[in-house]
Amino acid sequence: MDNCQPIWQCKLKNMIDSTKQIIRHLHGISTMQEIADKAGLMPTIRAVQAWQCKRLLATHQQMYQQKRFKPAVEFFINELYGPNDFSQRDQDIARIVPKMSKFLPESALHSLASALHLNTLSFELDFDLAKNLIDTTINRDTYAKAYISCNNLATRQQQIDYIRILGNDLADVVKMKGISTLLFISRKPAKMAGVLALHEFLEKGFKSFKNLGNVEEFITPVVNKEQQIMQQLANPNLPNPLPNV
Repeated sequence: MDNCQPIWQCKLKNMIDSTKQIIRHLHGISTMQEIADKAGLMPTIRAVQAWQCKRLLATHQQMYQQKRFKPAVEFFINELYGPNDFSQRDQDIARIVPKMSKFLPESALHSLASALHLNTLSFELDFDLAKNLIDTTINRDTYAKAYISCNNLATRQQQIDYIRILGNDLADVVKMKGISTLLFISRKPAKMAGVLALHEFLEKGFKSFKNLGNVEEFITPVVNKEQQIMQQLANPNLPNPLPNV
């Protein structure tokens, strides 16, 4: 017997699942930020994030220098890993999350869930690093030592996996017919509704992948390099792979 549901039911279920994931990730990162604030860790977390941005830019400099890949590199570094304050964006999302399925396509909603998952994983890892780097000058040696001390390679692997997942999700979004027009005409309503920060985040993600072409030519080298760095850092018999930044 055929167990397949009508397409509209499958899409509705997927959208509900994505919405639930978005709520869970927002709650998770909000809770971690409150704990970090109370522990006085936020300045160190921001310092860790700033150093990591410089490290990522140095590591992937060859791709960054290519016009085709530069916007995608900037999106991942600035919008997902950077020390920027994303509280307004997250507040926008939390405020309208029940209505998201009405104006966001299924693939865009799924991309947002993946981005927030990656954001949450990254903050969790930064939190652990910060606990080992309080009152410490962050450089390649102190970072590597803290990285090993955290003993969280399984979460590190999840973070790398979600780079690929998000990249593929965004690639699906940019293929959607009419998505560029939808983002353009929704900018003013988003501003009037007080959710411009959310709209700008979605717009940056779309623009960064719009002219990328084959997404695997961007994602695979990035993922492979990050995997290599993780494995080298985890092995005390191998040299420190981090750049001097």
